[in-house]
Amino acid sequence: MNELIVLDLPGGPAFVDALRRTWDDGDAAFVLDQRLPRAAALRIVEAMAPSVIRTATSDTPVANSLPVEPGDAVVIATSGTSGEPKGVVLTHDAVRASAEATTDRIGIEQDDHWLACLPVAHVGGLSVITKALHTGTRLTVLPAFDAALAMGSGATLASLVPTAFARIDPYRFRVLLVGGAKPPEDMPSHCYTTYGMTETGSGCVYSGVPLKGVDVRIDDEGQIHLRGPMLLRTYRNVGDPKDADGWLATGDLGEWVERDGTRRLAVHGRRGELINTGGEKVWPETVERLLLAHPSVADAAVAGVADDEWGQRVVAYVATHSGTHAPTLDELRALVKESLPAYCAPRQLVVVDAIPKTAVGKIRRNELVRDTPPA
Repeated sequence: MNELIVLDLPGGPAFVDALRRTWDDGDAAFVLDQRLPRAAALRIVEAMAPSVIRTATSDTPVANSLPVEPGDAVVIATSGTSGEPKGVVLTHDAVRASAEATTDRIGIEQDDHWLACLPVAHVGGLSVITKALHTGTRLTVLPAFDAALAMGSGATLASLVPTAFARIDPYRFRVLLVGGAKPPEDMPSHCYTTYGMTETGSGCVYSGVPLKGVDVRIDDEGQIHLRGPMLLRTYRNVGDPKDADGWLATGDLGEWVERDGTRRLAVHGRRGELINTGGEKVWPETVERLLLAHPSVADAAVAGVADDEWGQRVVAYVATHSGTHAPTLDELRALVKESLPAYCAPRQLVVVDAIPKTAVGKIRRNELVRDTPPA
């Protein structure tokens, strides 16, 4: 029986060894985000139903496990902070297809060297490792992004979020992939903006042009649909989101545009209200529930506001109980960080008289964002 093994390890050589061992045993790996508070980590492990939690020193069996299918390589959580997380199941064939499609686009030279410096629990970090393993390319894995270590790694290839990209010299690398949030306006010619998601095994459209084997269509409502061999097999705990013809509805809006004489995909953003801050995804309702636990907060809303550094910054809008003092930003950040990763904590606080809502009680986030003062 093939099992799901939780890798409870930070990025580094030991992590790569543990991933190789898992694959050699015919099992699939689920990478636990080292930044999660313990309660959140336990919830996500329970949702993924693994057989074993593997650390650097031990393997601990887990009750109520579910097997994986032969050929499954990794399971990656789409979100560990928004209720029941979805576990994206990628097969070895899908991981290989992603690696080959990237190689076809950027080429791999004999002296190339991949740098993995994004969280390995996310597809942006993990996919660098799987690309390197499948192409036999030299690999350096860091536990977290560090500009000095990244610059001194000697790597020629790397995948970065825009916040990290802004802190390094891009000309020290042969090729850079930049995704996860709105990229800089002026990108050097050797840098690709990538579009994709966990369900596509990392970026599958580079600088608006689909990779080899990737099909893109846009429906009548402007929603982007993707199809290709690197797509997920299924969600571990929800089911297969693809339609009968293999198309995945992304929930993103976009259109085809002509740029530099090439037809390119322009992505306009989510149909929903997910916040993308520094490449990390934050669900407003999850943070709102925590803010409401503050004794001075009568009502709260959270939204993403455009930010030059982070792409979007998390902004908390609160209405206070009569006769109470408004909370400070530091108080609210501390409250959120007790239960969620630090990137979920608001970076700006706006005190309002009331949270604008529709007749049925839904928050009018667009009104809040529109009237947000500068940070």
